[in-house]
Amino acid sequence: MADPEPSTATSPRPVLRGISTQGWRDLAFLHWAVDPAVVAPLLPAGTVPDVHEGATYVGLVPFRMVRIGLFGSPGLPYLGTFAETNVRLYSVDDAGRRGVVFRSLDAERLLPVLAARWVARLPYLWSRMRVERTGDRVRYTSTRRWPGPRPAESRVELRIGEPLTGDDPLARFLTARWGLHRPGRRGPVYWPNEHPEWPLFSAELVSLEESLLAAAGLPDVTGAPDSVLFSPGVDVRFGPLLR
Repeated sequence: MADPEPSTATSPRPVLRGISTQGWRDLAFLHWAVDPAVVAPLLPAGTVPDVHEGATYVGLVPFRMVRIGLFGSPGLPYLGTFAETNVRLYSVDDAGRRGVVFRSLDAERLLPVLAARWVARLPYLWSRMRVERTGDRVRYTSTRRWPGPRPAESRVELRIGEPLTGDDPLARFLTARWGLHRPGRRGPVYWPNEHPEWPLFSAELVSLEESLLAAAGLPDVTGAPDSVLFSPGVDVRFGPLLR
């Protein structure tokens, strides 16, 4: 395996031909440190856990998706705008490309869920969801509808703190990701993206009740997260799939 490139604040590989645009807003980044051996069996063949100081991480990330657009078209105001919560792992492939692996992506619009499952072959699931922000408090709720496993739900509330300043290697490792890995017929498929540097804030976890991690095959990841961050969001552009 080639040595992976260091995580950077902005994409090391600009997307030259965009096929999809998305807005990601009001994101909570909750992360648990785990032994890489715990998640290795859950990653696509041809990838291994990406690590920071000997640990890899399991992420629970609720947010608002805003105006998905395809091939330069204006973003869709209704079908392309919805709440989403993903459970994700961190991966690196034989080419040294760092990415995320989604174990589940709960979203509140059925048609985008069906399209993403059929076309992008990503594990989207239809859920009843809500994101509410009042001042420095943000609340996220999710209850899975289809296809399962059920019950699978989450309730997250956090208080937004101060902006992160200076270099934070762990925050950069967890958020500076420029693509996703998913299984393919001849090895992992890599889907690159680019976006501006994340505006990140510290955050206090006010409450957390969730069963999404267990439903995603991670029943032993429990307790308080090791890292809690918030971002008001970025605009994202995805390029073509790469082998």
